[in-house]
Amino acid sequence: MDATSWATFWVFVALLCFLGLLVYLKVPAMVTKALDKRADEIRSSLEDARKLREESQALLAEYQRKRQEAEVEAKDIIDQAKREAVALADEAKVRMEDYVERRTKAVEQRIAQAESQALADVRSSAIDIASLAAARVAADQAEGEAGNKLIEASIASLKDKLN
Repeated sequence: MDATSWATFWVFVALLCFLGLLVYLKVPAMVTKALDKRADEIRSSLEDARKLREESQALLAEYQRKRQEAEVEAKDIIDQAKREAVALADEAKVRMEDYVERRTKAVEQRIAQAESQALADVRSSAIDIASLAAARVAADQAEGEAGNKLIEASIASLKDKLN
């Protein structure tokens, strides 16, 4: 045998010793055990991931439901606000019409009072002017002989009334 054959033989013997040592030290069992442990960890991680996925889907569904409820509630609030705005506008319109009506009546009453006052002032002025005119006419007629007759007639009627 040549050197290469001896080297190959000793490498083969070393390989068999190495494999025998591995079997003696139960390395394949440890590798199997490590691989089984790793497989269990991966299974456990997958199970946890599946549970987390289910929980997240449940949370997502719950939040979507809450969002829909919030949208419905917001729509209801907006509708209520619109109804209240319309009601307030109608009430304001009624109040404004009532206010305008009352103010119009008050102004009409003031105008009527002003007309009555003006009419009374005109009558008062007309009476004053008429009485001044009558006094002047009476004064003009009371001068002279006609005036003396009037005075005597007044005195005579006074005597009759006193007796």
